[in-house]
Amino acid sequence: MEHARRNIFLLACCQALLFTNNVTLIALNGLAGFALAGTKTLATLPVTGYVVGAALSTFPASLWMRRVGRRAGFLTGTVFGLAGGAIATTAIALGSFWLLVAGTMVLGAYNAFGQYYRFAAADAAPAPWRAKAISLVMAGGLVGGIVGPEMSKLTRDLVQPTFLASYASLMGFCLVTMAILAGLRIPEPHASESHGPARPLREIVSQPVFVVAVVVGALGYGVMNLLMTSTPLAMGFCGHPYAAAASVISAHVVAMFGPSFFTGSLIQRFGVLNVMLAGVALMFACVGMALSGQQVRHFWFALVLLGVGWNFMYVGGTTLLTEAYRPQEKAKAQGANEILVFCTTATSSFTSGVLVNAAGWQTLNYVALPFLAIAGSAALWLALKRRAAAAAA
Repeated sequence: MEHARRNIFLLACCQALLFTNNVTLIALNGLAGFALAGTKTLATLPVTGYVVGAALSTFPASLWMRRVGRRAGFLTGTVFGLAGGAIATTAIALGSFWLLVAGTMVLGAYNAFGQYYRFAAADAAPAPWRAKAISLVMAGGLVGGIVGPEMSKLTRDLVQPTFLASYASLMGFCLVTMAILAGLRIPEPHASESHGPARPLREIVSQPVFVVAVVVGALGYGVMNLLMTSTPLAMGFCGHPYAAAASVISAHVVAMFGPSFFTGSLIQRFGVLNVMLAGVALMFACVGMALSGQQVRHFWFALVLLGVGWNFMYVGGTTLLTEAYRPQEKAKAQGANEILVFCTTATSSFTSGVLVNAAGWQTLNYVALPFLAIAGSAALWLALKRRAAAAAA
């Protein structure tokens, strides 16, 4: 167990650096895209490029780690991070919108590898501790919520052109991550994972538990990204300064990861589906707050509710997913989950920029409502199904 705790701590540190990178990009990509784009409705395309890069890389990343092991796979991801940071920095220097989109796509591959930190922790922990292992690694993202926006504010105008130093700083985060990964000691893939009997992917993904885990996790992430991506732009349209937007994003990311210190315990006590339903309810409350006004406090409270709701839905979905596969099936099951999540997020990030420019912040929030209803219905359906099965037994 001591060995597992050490791995969880190191993975949490890597998660912290990954999300420092992510939050810096969240704070900057839409604004940098708006500054460079000839067509302003494409302003969030660098955000979409980041998510598309992750979506294209996530399944190959899972298969690659199955072959070479977690540590070598994670190190591969940081190489993509270094390359993407270099391309994005060059794009800002040259004033090239499409090169910036290309750079964010490569950075997305780094994000794809990093999303498996939580699965690595779950794999290394005993079954009763999986929910806590996942949530503790996710808690590392709390650092990103504090450091990322501050880093973007400090580096935004450090050198000219604007945003150059911010994108260059991403390479530094990747180098520190490499140093931490050197100390990671996760066992190499066991032979049974490669050669044991495994069900076809079609059979795995058709299970109710898999479907609900993916639907709640993907729609929770998609709605969160839909609203979060457009928040800096929406606040700018309302006349709020960049510092206010950065502070709102910082509070949002703290709310995303702060609950991770106790989400695992909540899942153990109340059950994973109840925690997921609580997350859906909090996201509905977020939309209600966002529709009640457009002052800084409305954005702040809405994004905090959005963050906590996302945490409950995403950590819950990840925990539920571990019930859907056997050890020898984890690479393809986890890969299928991640690609569905990222495809949903890619769609929402592009839609976010188009809608907020064309229809405004309030319309964007109304669009989120039916997707939250679907996620809540899916979790409630499985909860009732399990309750009926328990009663019958």
